[in-house]
Formats: sequence, structure tokens, C-alpha cells
Amino acid sequence: MKWLIVTADDFGITSGINRGIIQAHREGILTSTSLMVDRPACEQAAALGRACGTLSVGLHLELDPGKPERIHEEIERQLGRFFQLAGARPTHVDSHHDVHYDPRVLPHVLAWSERIGAPVRGYSRARHFSKFYGQWGGEAHLEQVGVESLLRMFDREVRDGVTELTCHPGYVEPGFPSSYATEREEELRTLCDDRVHQAVLEKEICLIGFRDLSALATGISVAEGAR
Repeated sequence: MKWLIVTADDFGITSGINRGIIQAHREGILTSTSLMVDRPACEQAAALGRACGTLSVGLHLELDPGKPERIHEEIERQLGRFFQLAGARPTHVDSHHDVHYDPRVLPHVLAWSERIGAPVRGYSRARHFSKFYGQWGGEAHLEQVGVESLLRMFDREVRDGVTELTCHPGYVEPGFPSSYATEREEELRTLCDDRVHQAVLEKEICLIGFRDLSALATGISVAEGAR
């Protein structure tokens, strides 16, 4: 069986990103997102997440590996802020720019996630791939996040077991604080495209969220919660 989790990073950066993520969930194949608790639109994002019961909402940690003495304190603070915003524990944990893979950071994140029972990107039963990204060398490569590219990724990357595909959909507003901009709107169009929906059905891919992993681990069917 092929299970696919589609996770949007950066929930909470701006209202445009929030709007795009919710649209990608309601109209597209997105099943999970990761909340940044210190960004300007984080309160709006948390409210949207609470109102969208089928969306798995995790914590997108922002950590500085150059300050290892503060990592534990910062994780605890951001978790507390997540509880305050979302009213629940995160369904999963990952980090901005995947900084949790840094050996100075990883042990802290893994110990903390084990304590609260939240899977960590790249260290759970979900195999992670991050090739759905439309920029490198300082240049946009929209073809990498187009429909045909995503369909090829389904064939190459989604195999038996659980796979997590990361993405960054959203609407870009004036003054957007990132160079990854036009690529986000292209990602959103792709995730909501009818051809992608059809490919998921034809390839017998079951869309799930991180909240479904515990059910898979115990052998309980997740068909009712899958999208």
C-alpha cells in the first residue's frame, strides 16, 4: 500500500501563505502543514487549522544551530507557544530549512519529540523527499513544481509504505519576506490540478496526514480519515 503525506511548510508567515495552504488542502492533495509560531500571521494560521479538522498541523521549529546552549530552551518555548495558539500538541515536528538535521540540534529535537509523542521529519516511518522545490542557484525553475514534474515524482518517489512530500504553496503579497515567491503560486496551482487528483487515484495512492501515523502503526484502518 502506498500512503502519501503532503506537508506545506511555513504556515503562519503571511495571510497569503495561510490562504494558499488552506486552499491546497480543501481543493488539492495537501494533507498536513507546519506552523511557525513567531511569524506575523501565526494566530490566523492556528485559527484556520482549528477550523479545518482534517488538516494535520505540526510545529515548524526555527532554531539557530550556532547557539546550542539555547536550543532546548527555544524548543520548549516554541512548543508552549504552539499549545497556546493551537490548543493541542503538534501532530508532527520539522524545522525551517530542515535545521533539525544539524547534529548540534537533532538530539534535542528527537528527545523532545519522543517525550510528547510527535514524529520528526526524516526520523519517523514516513520516508521524506524534498525534490518538489522550484528554485536553485538563485533562479526560479517553475517546471520543477509543475504538474508533469510532480507526476514523475509520484512514479519515482512514492513507493510501498509511507512517504512525505514537502511543499511551499501560497499566495504572495507585496513585501513578501522570501525570495521563494512566484514558485509558491505555481506549487499551489499544481497541487490543486485535476490531473494530479486523477493520478493519485490511478496510482492507488492513499493520501493521509501525520495524525494517521499512529493508526497505521497499530494496524487500524485509516481509510475513513484519508483524503
